[in-house]
Amino acid sequence: MKPRSLMFTLYGDYIQYYGGEIWVGSLIRLMSEFGISESSVRGAILRMVNQELLKVRKVGNKSYYSLTDKAKRRVEEGVRRVYSIRNHKWDGYWRIFTYSVPEEKRDLRNQLRKELSWTGCGLISNSTWVSPNPLEEQIMEIVKAYRLEPYTFLFSSSSIISHDHKEIIERGWNLEEIATEYQQFIEHYGIKYERLKEGAWNNTLTDRECFIERTALVHEYRKFLFKDPGFPLDLLPPNWSGIKARELFWNIHQLISVRAVKFFEECFQQGADPSVYNREKAINPFTEMHVTGLMHFVE
Repeated sequence: MKPRSLMFTLYGDYIQYYGGEIWVGSLIRLMSEFGISESSVRGAILRMVNQELLKVRKVGNKSYYSLTDKAKRRVEEGVRRVYSIRNHKWDGYWRIFTYSVPEEKRDLRNQLRKELSWTGCGLISNSTWVSPNPLEEQIMEIVKAYRLEPYTFLFSSSSIISHDHKEIIERGWNLEEIATEYQQFIEHYGIKYERLKEGAWNNTLTDRECFIERTALVHEYRKFLFKDPGFPLDLLPPNWSGIKARELFWNIHQLISVRAVKFFEECFQQGADPSVYNREKAINPFTEMHVTGLMHFVE
């Protein structure tokens, strides 16, 4: 794991529920469980501060770090997408976003492309991105954040005259490749789930092991946020492997979360007011998740 990427996982999965900040010593302790050295952690922190992703609060000779508003928005959006329901029905509208950014602003143009890809939009032709998801608010936030209002247009349409829906999807996304990666996730974590179930049944799983396994699970699963556009259910291919992967993710997460959070708390040194801590949310961050149909992996 890269230090910066792991830090985002830790903030999104644990630290945000404990006041949003952490003593650097606790962060070093937690990241050492993944083979990351103290110097690598401190180097990553320095770079993230310079990039305005982290901010520091000094208490005596101790440093406590929290996400900036810029980084917090990205983490919260990622957590929402990982832990909220995604098998929604399509409302029948395509969101169509176009831009013509001047060459002297090409750095902003490149950043805009990264942001659009992150939200799940697909590029179907030069400077034209589409999505069947209701992303109007997120796209306009991106436009305003980079002050690109004069160079962009956002439309919605219930029909595409020149192509059918399947052709649009094939132009913008490679669902076959994404399905293959989901299947690899299922094969790897299906075996791991059986081992973890046996350990839980025999009471041989340690808190430390649960923390490592849950953090690695979330870290691996959230990579799909950069690949899977999160299509409505009625636009997905039959027997979409992403649904089975999500079920497996949910079941492993619930199996080991209590003990994983317990280990985090043992390493975490109090910085913020404990009254704002939300241990229950750290254990179960899922929102609007349909449990029915997800439990067959447990049985």
